[in-house]
Amino acid sequence: MADIGSRAPRRRPGYAWLAAGPVAAAGAIAIFIASQSAAAATAPVGLGTAGSFAVLAGTTVTNTGPSGISGDLGVSPGTAVTGFPPGIVSGGTIHAGDAVAAQAQSDLTTAYNDAAGRSPTANVPAFIGAGETLAPGVYNASSSLEVGGSLTLDAGGDPNAVFVFQAPSTLITDSASSVTLANGAQACNVFWQVGSSATLGTNSAFAGSILALTSISVNTGDTIAGRALARNGAVTLDDDTITTPSCSSTPPTPTPTPTATTPTPTPTATTPTPTPTATTPTPTPTPTPRPTPTASPSPSPTSPTPAPTPTPVGTPFPVTG
Repeated sequence: MADIGSRAPRRRPGYAWLAAGPVAAAGAIAIFIASQSAAAATAPVGLGTAGSFAVLAGTTVTNTGPSGISGDLGVSPGTAVTGFPPGIVSGGTIHAGDAVAAQAQSDLTTAYNDAAGRSPTANVPAFIGAGETLAPGVYNASSSLEVGGSLTLDAGGDPNAVFVFQAPSTLITDSASSVTLANGAQACNVFWQVGSSATLGTNSAFAGSILALTSISVNTGDTIAGRALARNGAVTLDDDTITTPSCSSTPPTPTPTPTATTPTPTPTATTPTPTPTATTPTPTPTPTPRPTPTASPSPSPTSPTPAPTPTPVGTPFPVTG
């Protein structure tokens, strides 16, 4: 069994212990997570019929303010449920001292003993959180357990990863603290077994099912993705939100790595070639037909001009003499 006490020293005011060296802290967390690789096979704690209850008490359930409960709410062997309304139960039923609540309490006892009897895979100090990350496993505190700042439960991509915390004494969360689920971790697979009572500080965000031997106090403005299940004592609420979780077996969808592509160049705007405007063709002048010359008629042959008749010369008179 691993012991992470030396790697997660007890809280100091202002979490000053974190200043001891971020490199050393990161190395310790990496070694611890690697040592817990086999813990992902841890089976969840079976809640039986108690699994449908967001709130279950042994003596009484008391509420102040407009708390919202998603799931069943019950008490057994007690019968007192006060503060509903103004509290609202949705998606479930109030079971005050009936057979359903009695069976749920019986199943809660079985689940509590299961969680308490598991062999730890690591020991934790009395304080956890303040930026700490834990892998799946069964964690055991020597006595009380306090959660402060931010605690991250990292499933490493396994949606069936289980986290079990064993607190032989009390469980306390600081005001404004948070339990964050990462890489497929689911609230339905987170269990907090508490040997006496649990108290959640104001305005804290919590994940997982609290299985307390005695009582549970959920202070003002808290949010629980899980359950508040008390075997023998009361559950006290004050303007809180509690939602019964459901499990999904689908691993988280990885964020796709963008493939580098050559950007398609944006076409440069070009001046369009103007469409030629149709013009009326200049008519080709029709040649004026030239008159065909009329052949002059050849002169008709004329009768030859008769040779002039010589004028007869008179007969000379004989000369007498």
